[in-house]
Amino acid sequence: RAVISVMSLTDLLLICHWVCVSVSHSTDFEVHRNWLAITHSLPVSRWYHENTSEWTLDYPPLFAWFELGLSHAARHFDPDMLLVENLNYASPSTVLFQRLSVIFTDLLFIYAARECCRCVQDQKGSRDVLNRPSFVLAVLLLWNFGLLIVDHIHFQYNGFLFGFLLLSVAKHLQRQHLQGALLFSVLLNLKHIYLYVAPAYGVYLLRSYCFTQDNKDGSVSWSSFSPLRLLALGGIVASVCALSFGPFIAMGQLPQVLSRLFPFKRGLCHAYWAPNIWALYNTLDKILATLGVRLKLLQEAGLPRASMTGGLVQEFQHSVLPSVTPSITLVCTLLSILPAVASIWFRPRGARGFLRCLLLCALGSFVFGWHVHEKAILIAILPLSILAVENREDAGIFLVLTTTGHYSLFPLLFTPAELPIKVSLMLLFTIYSFTALRKLYSGRGSLLRPLESVYLLGLVGVAFACEVAFPLSPWQQKLPFLPLLATSVYCSLGVCYSFLRLYASLLRPPGKPKQP
Repeated sequence: RAVISVMSLTDLLLICHWVCVSVSHSTDFEVHRNWLAITHSLPVSRWYHENTSEWTLDYPPLFAWFELGLSHAARHFDPDMLLVENLNYASPSTVLFQRLSVIFTDLLFIYAARECCRCVQDQKGSRDVLNRPSFVLAVLLLWNFGLLIVDHIHFQYNGFLFGFLLLSVAKHLQRQHLQGALLFSVLLNLKHIYLYVAPAYGVYLLRSYCFTQDNKDGSVSWSSFSPLRLLALGGIVASVCALSFGPFIAMGQLPQVLSRLFPFKRGLCHAYWAPNIWALYNTLDKILATLGVRLKLLQEAGLPRASMTGGLVQEFQHSVLPSVTPSITLVCTLLSILPAVASIWFRPRGARGFLRCLLLCALGSFVFGWHVHEKAILIAILPLSILAVENREDAGIFLVLTTTGHYSLFPLLFTPAELPIKVSLMLLFTIYSFTALRKLYSGRGSLLRPLESVYLLGLVGVAFACEVAFPLSPWQQKLPFLPLLATSVYCSLGVCYSFLRLYASLLRPPGKPKQP
């Protein structure tokens, strides 16, 4: 059965992850090693003040408690990794422990994938397990290319976090709303990036859980409001936040914690530009600045030198176009998700309507947000897998967004030794996605529109230019940022296009599906 097949895939997945243990590691190893040291060696009162390393603790307190728990296991591998002053410490035992900790915490993700597969209805009369929607979904989740390279080669704990997100979504699909709310509250206190999708949760639970009935025309029945249900939800959220932030509130350190969680002095974009609207905006600014200097309309000496990017705290400004402030990105983000949250209030479509709204909130925040990390595209890709195995149009959007979003992660692995690894893994996942979904919807035409196919084929040219041709060209020394710019700009087009197509599917009147 599909569930047994999921577990077989799990065994293969863990073997593949073991292979990744020996691959070179990224700066995120030092980030999390430093957090292990901070939480293990220092009193709680100093956690969010410690700044010996540039990689200060900037996740919510519940994740700090998680790191503290890991540190008690880490001391059995190499106690020296838990010393704050041991900057850039990466002994073989330390690397091994961190790799194993990711694999172990991925068990939650595997369980969440299993629960999501249970929510998918298999086609009647389908005896071939490999062609069932539940099996395809299991592969799309467990073998997700982006999650594999981000966690098990680059290094992070995203699988653990996405386990909470997918399990929360599954609980809502199973109409277990309090459990879903609890899981999301825990997730939000582990990593605050999931504020991206908080509006979808808040509006959906208020509309479809706290209000128990609708009028005949589908509008909300105000008399059906249940204060007890609202209190139950509020109690869950307040309890989780109290456990997470309580000690820091008691010590009067809440402002300090919040200043670490929301460092708005960071650049508009991350160290390399996430494929969103601001990558296009930055590129246009650079083009205008270059043209202005060459046409002698601008003085090069008068142009600002500060960067628009940065993983560390820094100021920034654009050269020609108006500089973008955090408040502007906030307004743009709220406006981009407003139709989605309004739709599930005025025209609720159950848990799957909530899931579609969640995707739009994730993409809206990714496209218009401040200092967006490129890895945040996975917040949309993974949940979209559920809709992709249930709806043909969503399958086409999934193929565009997944291929584009996954390729945008290529710069995370930049050494020559990693090139065959990332190319092979992405090809395997992409080929499976296309063939499995095409077979799932066989006999109903192509999943992609002609221009979508042309665009995706263009990624091959971009990849060849950035990964093969550019390193051999003389431009490598003069324009080292060019491959990152080309990758971000080209992928931005696909991400923004997918965002608009998802919006069209949400706002389309029910009962009038549009074939791609």
